[in-house]
Amino acid sequence: MTPSAPVQETESGWQFTFAPYFWIAGLSGDTAQFGLPTVHIDSDFGDIWSNLDFAAMAIGEARNDRFSIFTDLAYTKLSGDGKARGIFTDTVDVDSETFAGLVAVGYTVFQDQQSNLDVVGGVKVWSVDTTISFHGGPLDGVSRDDGKTWVDGMVGLRGAYYLTPEIYLTGWGLVGGGGADIDWDVALGLGYRFNDTISAIAGYRALGVDYDNDGFIFDVVQQGPILGLAIRF
Repeated sequence: MTPSAPVQETESGWQFTFAPYFWIAGLSGDTAQFGLPTVHIDSDFGDIWSNLDFAAMAIGEARNDRFSIFTDLAYTKLSGDGKARGIFTDTVDVDSETFAGLVAVGYTVFQDQQSNLDVVGGVKVWSVDTTISFHGGPLDGVSRDDGKTWVDGMVGLRGAYYLTPEIYLTGWGLVGGGGADIDWDVALGLGYRFNDTISAIAGYRALGVDYDNDGFIFDVVQQGPILGLAIRF
């Protein structure tokens, strides 16, 4: 979540922001592969330390006057337990690798000394790979891996409001679809600007996607606290 209120520009008129962040997100919803029962996952963000295998997340932005280009890239590898629907099993292990990459452009429709509101539109590329392993019951020992890649169009709003010269609110709301039936993403954060170069941000983000194609189901919601650092140059 990079703040989009006015900041000092470079001589060329462009300003750039790089913001690595960590999302302490839980995962809940349904996943399935062709020929196997649907598995329900319910892991809240309190389980992240035991379920997270690896994560890399960052936002980048280039802005010139009212125009902006930004990306949001997130890769996560999670392991957890699930419950099969309609069939008895002792346990179901679910390993999920997820990449979601958003590339979007924005145009500022409102701007003053304290606030900034952009209309944005872009595309999000999803790549999901899941491994489902059954233990107990008629599917004991069955394990299968499958994955899909798809693209969704996204539109929404993005902005910031400075409460003081140092403290600001920032966030976005996006919705779309295409490969998925529905794809949405909302975030709200509170930032502190140490100087013209560095800000720290803490907030909450929720993201949902409902994809169903050729027996592969990925209908989940990820949500939880987010911590980040924004660096401008």
